[in-house]
Amino acid sequence: MKKIVSAVLILLCFFMMPRDAVSADKISVAVAANFISAFKEIARDFEARTGAKVEATFSSTGRFYAQIKNGAPYDIFLSADEERPDLLQKEGWTEGVFIYARGQAILWSADKNFCKDTVWSDALKYEKIKKISMANPQTAPYGASAKAALETAGLWDTLQKKLVFAETIAQSFQYASTGAVDAGFCALSATVNPRANDGCFYHLPEAPDIVQAGCVNKNAKNKKCAELFAAYLLSDHAAQIKRKYGYR
Repeated sequence: MKKIVSAVLILLCFFMMPRDAVSADKISVAVAANFISAFKEIARDFEARTGAKVEATFSSTGRFYAQIKNGAPYDIFLSADEERPDLLQKEGWTEGVFIYARGQAILWSADKNFCKDTVWSDALKYEKIKKISMANPQTAPYGASAKAALETAGLWDTLQKKLVFAETIAQSFQYASTGAVDAGFCALSATVNPRANDGCFYHLPEAPDIVQAGCVNKNAKNKKCAELFAAYLLSDHAAQIKRKYGYR
C-alpha cells in the first residue's frame, strides 16, 4: 500500500503548527520535469505556510533514480512514475511510497493548423511533418506513455526517422514551442504555459495515464520537514494547485 507512515497525523500537525516551528528548516526535492510549474507554486505555498525553504532540482525520473542510488542527498524524490519509487523502496532507500499526482501525455504543436484532423495519429502522417519530439521513453515515463500511444496507433516503426528524443518532457515542449520540431509529445500540464496558447494540442486516448509517486529518503537530512512536505502534497491545498495544472 502506497502511503506515508502516519501521514494523516502529520497533516493534522501541519495545520496546527505555528509558522515559525519549521522556519529554519529546508529540504531538497528531486522533481520530475513534467511537474515543474505545479511544483513551483506548491513550494511557494508551503513556504508561505511554514517558513521552511524548499530547494528543487528538475530533471528526468531515470536520472534521479540513478543519482539517488549513487548517494545524491535529496530529501524527497517526486517521480513521474511508480516504478522508480517502488524500486527504491525494495532496495532500502526509502521507508514508504505515496502517489501525489496522475498526469496525461498530449501531442502539441505551435502551428494551430496542425490540429485540423479529428484524430491525432492522422495529423502525424503528412509528409510536411518532418520532426516530432518526445521524451526519451527509457528514462522519462511521459515518453514511455507517448511511445505506447504510437505503438497502439501503429506508427512507432514508421515514424522512427522523424522522432527527436529529449531528455525530459519539459524539453520536448521546449523543442515544440520554439519551432525546432513540427510537433511534440508533451505533458497536459504544459498547456498552462502562456506559450501553449499560441498552439494547439490533441488528447491521446491510447496513451496510458502517468501515475506519479514520491518517496522520502530514509537518510533525509531533515526527515521531519520532508515528511511534513510530503503530507502537504496530499492536502486539499496542494490538490487545488495540481488540478489547475491538469493533474488529478
